[in-house]
Amino acid sequence: MSLTYESFSELLEIAKKENKMICEIVIEDQCIEMKLSRSEIIEKMRERYHIMLDSMNEGLKEGVKSVSGISGGDARKLYNSIGGASVCGDSFTRAIAIAMAVNEHNASMGKIVACPTAGSCGILPGALIGLSLSHDIDEDEVVKSMFTASFVGMVVAKKASVSGAEGGCQAECGTASAMAAAAVCELLGGTPEMCVNAVAFVIKNVLGLVCDPVAGLVEAPCIKRNASGVATAYMAAQLALAGIKSIIPTDETVQALKRVGDNMSTTLKETAEGGLAVTPTGCSICSRVHG
Repeated sequence: MSLTYESFSELLEIAKKENKMICEIVIEDQCIEMKLSRSEIIEKMRERYHIMLDSMNEGLKEGVKSVSGISGGDARKLYNSIGGASVCGDSFTRAIAIAMAVNEHNASMGKIVACPTAGSCGILPGALIGLSLSHDIDEDEVVKSMFTASFVGMVVAKKASVSGAEGGCQAECGTASAMAAAAVCELLGGTPEMCVNAVAFVIKNVLGLVCDPVAGLVEAPCIKRNASGVATAYMAAQLALAGIKSIIPTDETVQALKRVGDNMSTTLKETAEGGLAVTPTGCSICSRVHG
């Protein structure tokens, strides 16, 4: 039974019928779609994971700075705080620091994996690399979980949007967080139904999140929102793993995401004409950067 990437209900039907994890269903489908062997498909995904690792390492180096001068160095500062005062523990701090590092690397014109976009590129790496380090998870398992994340992104892209210019930051960071939540849930033994519930929990918590980049650049508040995206993903995965179910079906939350995005003012969809972008400080930064 092939995937159409149209709905989560379709996925759960296949998972129940074939008694398979989401990642296995997607891998098998992509082997057919791309006419590649299982090992070839997995290696292609592994290449992307290694780019994520590289972007993390580069983003944590001393002296990282964006061309605009707006961002750089905060991820390293946060990472160096590990072992000190901590609200949620060192594992959580490490995960959000990784997310920020990848996004700071993007802002400094480094190579990243858009998952699903450049502006939200730190969320999936932060969640997955952070979890792999804290739970000693084998790389092969992490790579496979990225197929689960990919399914989530493909459905949202098809039925709503992953573009900030079309749906606000809820579409970008929101989708990335939902992708991460499903992957994390699966890595920790969650069933397909749990993974899909995790997606719903994320979407319900990001509805209405606007895209208001200061100076029109993917830096402020984007980088910190990547940290927030990891936090939301972990929260959603934890709820799902506890057996909590979403009152609103996941497919309906995606529909809501689209409706909210369609109704959102264009000033709040990547135009830098609203939100934080038009605060006095935001305008001052814009004038300094663009003259």
